[in-house]
Amino acid sequence: MAGELNGRTVALLAADGVEQVELVEPRKALTEAGARVDLVSLRNGRIQAMNGDIEPADRFEVDREVAKVGVGDYDALVVPGGTINPDNLRSDADAVAFVRDFVAAGKPVAAICHGPWILVEADVVRGRTLTSYPSIRTDIRNAGGTVVEEEVVTDHGVTTSRNPDDLPAFCARIVREFAA
Repeated sequence: MAGELNGRTVALLAADGVEQVELVEPRKALTEAGARVDLVSLRNGRIQAMNGDIEPADRFEVDREVAKVGVGDYDALVVPGGTINPDNLRSDADAVAFVRDFVAAGKPVAAICHGPWILVEADVVRGRTLTSYPSIRTDIRNAGGTVVEEEVVTDHGVTTSRNPDDLPAFCARIVREFAA
């Protein structure tokens, strides 16, 4: 994978409550493939990651504030899960617009676990096939998406995955999609 993403810049959109492994593993895969990865969040400072939504994990330094960046700053976008993270993101107008603008621009977007919640809020799942954590599948269907039970799905530039167990397949797919 080394070098596939040289010269590419990826936004990793996360907030307090992000599932740590879903932030760390995609960032590692993208960095190893040569991408520069910025942690973009709702505000500057540090965000609190979690293990299994209930155990505080590490804190991560934010590189850029979502209100101060745009789609033109990045080649691709990743939204990790955890229950709290995407719930925080989908409540922020700048984060929702950032995701909506990425999809509208035709740039690759990836979300894992509960991450697709912000795709629902951004109204970009209609007519797409996705996968996700089981508890948000009704939201995806209600927003006009089709849900399948697969470890990773890519449909019209949007890649989704179910949970941390799918991270190897998710990471491999996003590197491939972001390199295309």
